[in-house]
Amino acid sequence: MEHMSPARDYAEQLRKADLRVTRPRVAVLEAVHAHPHADTDSILGLVRETLGAVSHQAVYDVLRALTNAGLLRRIQPMGSVARYESRVGDNHHHLICRSCGLIADVDCAQGAAPCLTASEDNGFVVDEAEVIYWGLCPDCAPRVSRAST
Repeated sequence: MEHMSPARDYAEQLRKADLRVTRPRVAVLEAVHAHPHADTDSILGLVRETLGAVSHQAVYDVLRALTNAGLLRRIQPMGSVARYESRVGDNHHHLICRSCGLIADVDCAQGAAPCLTASEDNGFVVDEAEVIYWGLCPDCAPRVSRAST
């Protein structure tokens, strides 16, 4: 079986989402796949390394289009800028370090989406739950406990 190159995989993802295949779209997909939870400025820097001059607005537009098409997921933890990831459609959650800001994926809290049952749905048909666990990552926990003693 022939294995497609990542660029061809991204082009195929774009086509399946009824989006035109453009170099900026492929470059943004490559950047987000390689750097999950990256912010817009980081993605812009990575895209510029690949394509050269590209505007902030172009990257914002591509991120919006890819998110609307379901190829990327936008998360914005409290106190943080928006971040993007390529893991979509599985209603996973996140662990965030209060000290360094590291973000890690964690699978659904309880089985299938939406993972949690609201105590009151107020008539909503709930199809997704967003859970963020806050704490200290393995690198920061020892430093913080040493600093507090």
